Amino acid sequence: MNRTRKGILAGVGLAIAGAFAYWKYRNMSAEEKQKIKDKVSDTSKKIKDKVNQVENNISDKYEEIKSKGKKKVDEVAS
Repeated sequence: MNRTRKGILAGVGLAIAGAFAYWKYRNMSAEEKQKIKDKVSDTSKKIKDKVNQVENNISDKYEEIKSKGKKKVDEVAS
């Protein structure tokens, strides 16, 4: 029961925050809206770049481990 109440309160809080953000955005000037759009776009680009960087690092590590494993197998087989 307590978890349900907390969940409901969290949902209501998010709804109120969302409504306030929407109201505030609607009342902004075109210049302020453009600043927000630019910031979101910039943040999105940074996130995509970071994801690609992590993906490349994982691929490099995988290839390195695979290569080391193959060398060990070749050593044992010799």
